[in-house]
Amino acid sequence: MKTLLSRLILVGCLLTSPAALAQSYPSRTVTIVVTSAAGALTDVLTRAVAQRLSQDWGQSIVVENRGGAGHNLAATAVKSAPADGYTLLSSETGFATSQPHLHAKGKLNYDAETDFIPVAGYAGIPIGLLVNPSVPAKSVAEFIALAKEEPGAMIYGTAGLGTAPHTAALLLESLAGIKMTAVHYRGAAPALNDLIAGHINMITMGPSVALPAVKDGKLNMLGFGSERRVAQFPDVPTVAETVRGYEAAVSFGLFAAKGTPREILIKINTDVQKIIKDPEFHKRFLEALVVQPIPGSMDAFAEYLRKDSAKWAKVIKDANLKID
Repeated sequence: MKTLLSRLILVGCLLTSPAALAQSYPSRTVTIVVTSAAGALTDVLTRAVAQRLSQDWGQSIVVENRGGAGHNLAATAVKSAPADGYTLLSSETGFATSQPHLHAKGKLNYDAETDFIPVAGYAGIPIGLLVNPSVPAKSVAEFIALAKEEPGAMIYGTAGLGTAPHTAALLLESLAGIKMTAVHYRGAAPALNDLIAGHINMITMGPSVALPAVKDGKLNMLGFGSERRVAQFPDVPTVAETVRGYEAAVSFGLFAAKGTPREILIKINTDVQKIIKDPEFHKRFLEALVVQPIPGSMDAFAEYLRKDSAKWAKVIKDANLKID
């Protein structure tokens, strides 16, 4: 009797071991909480990856948008969920690389470094400086000159406090010596809609979802936040050609709550990277959205984030950029 009981206990332990959990993962619906509103690039990439993962895993994946309050709403929801791989966070990486440096210790409901684990990167893109055609500026230099004429009159949109569109604009203010007025939205998509409608003047954001509006003449793209000009847009200058030292990019990826079994995270990373590297997916989404893959393995993605965090920490400190 004792021998049978011991065997049953041993089998139970084997079935619940990390390796076994990873092998059987996922056995039910997975929820991915997105830090942006529907339609933003974070959301578009997340849904594209989620659709392929759902097919590969044979399980449903629910994509839940919780934009607003920077990344707080989405991050808090994932932090509060069980650390079992069935609730993941999808965010632009400023969640871990810039926002923590903008807040005093303990002001956020989470600690990106201690509460979350970087799982897999999707892609990255330099920000585009986009303006409504009503703004009488055809270049970065002309835009800056207008902003200097009447400090605070130029209104720009963000995806929330501390998000990439916010910090990229703050960096521009700091380096160019201008002052603008921010309007914070629950994601980049509603901010972009208001820019197209003429309710605000400018936004600095990953321009992928804005390209149709640029093509139709509804928006003007004055520059990219890259070190060198973007190959697909050789006629669009970098902001750094006018504002020395300006460089800002947006990248995106998956995070999980601390304590999630590493074997499960490695499986998710491997499956995501397989999708990102798929030629059809690459052409349909990455090339079409003008984004590039970022480091693949969990360790490489974490190192990528560490370097980016160190960069933004210095930029934010030197520019004395603070939210609270």
